[in-house]
Amino acid sequence: MKFYPLTLSDVHRITPDSVALGFNLPEQLKDTFHYQPGQYLTIRHMHEGKELRRSYSITSAPGGTLAIGVKRVANGIFSTFAQGLKPGDTLDVAPPEGRFVLKNGADILLVAAGSGITPVISIATHALAEGRRVTLIFGNRDSTHIMFRETLDALKDKHLDRFTLIHVLSREEQDVPVLHGRITGERIIRLAGAGVLPLEKVDDAYLCGPGGMIDDVAAALKAAGLPSAHIHHERFLVEGAAPAPRSTAAEKAARDGVEIEVLLDGIRRRFILTEKDETVLAAAARNGLELPYSCKGGMCCTCRCRITEGKAEMALNYSLEPWELEAGFTLACQTRPKSGKLVLDFDAV
Repeated sequence: MKFYPLTLSDVHRITPDSVALGFNLPEQLKDTFHYQPGQYLTIRHMHEGKELRRSYSITSAPGGTLAIGVKRVANGIFSTFAQGLKPGDTLDVAPPEGRFVLKNGADILLVAAGSGITPVISIATHALAEGRRVTLIFGNRDSTHIMFRETLDALKDKHLDRFTLIHVLSREEQDVPVLHGRITGERIIRLAGAGVLPLEKVDDAYLCGPGGMIDDVAAALKAAGLPSAHIHHERFLVEGAAPAPRSTAAEKAARDGVEIEVLLDGIRRRFILTEKDETVLAAAARNGLELPYSCKGGMCCTCRCRITEGKAEMALNYSLEPWELEAGFTLACQTRPKSGKLVLDFDAV
């Protein structure tokens, strides 16, 4: 995974606990950093001698200044550090990745909570520029914590006939009771029933935010008749998620030691996974081999690879589709071998 030093051209505060960062992109890197609405950037940051990687969705639409939004989270090392950045500072940034991207639907529904707005605002801006109809339901604690509020208001003013913006606030009363509380599937259906959300016209829905919200809203949309293939999501947080315990086969394989062979960028490399290693990614790092990764939480799919020999299990999976699982794909950050040898192809598509 290659990183490039990019200089910040713009830094401005958008809420009391979040900032927008704009990058100065040299001409020779514009093709490298070409992106689709909804994709993200991985930032590399050194903290106390250790490398950290964090993923942040691109908030700008293609053709504009490359930008991200960073919201400070409790105990977040980089998100706290980012609040003090200034124009002229440099960050190590990897080229755009991600599969939560705008599809072809003419009438789209966007549902976001908190910092889940970051990829959604890029999707909304681009979709509106293409002439599509967009409905955005955006959940926050209160009005002071609405990220990119000025940008959203400007989009609403510019596209009054095609952009419906609905704010749902959990800690601030609103005139309409249905707009007070957290975003849930039941609340989405109530909005549709009130005539605010033309659910029957929606071609595609894009959900971004906490895992619980996504699961609940997705289930409601499916029950309302929207096909699963037209419901797209990106998880920013999985509440209470705990990795599945190692199976007996995985425990035995780790005790005995597993030969791992990986194909990456056309080159084969080998190393041994032992009982001290929780996953293939951890074993590779211990052996001095850098495999592609970003979130380490089974959500971003950066470490996607195909099992071509051997057996394995995943501790968590929030990004691989059923067809990918059937085709033998796995996530290195979550993969635990169940056989004495495991061969993984990172070049597989």
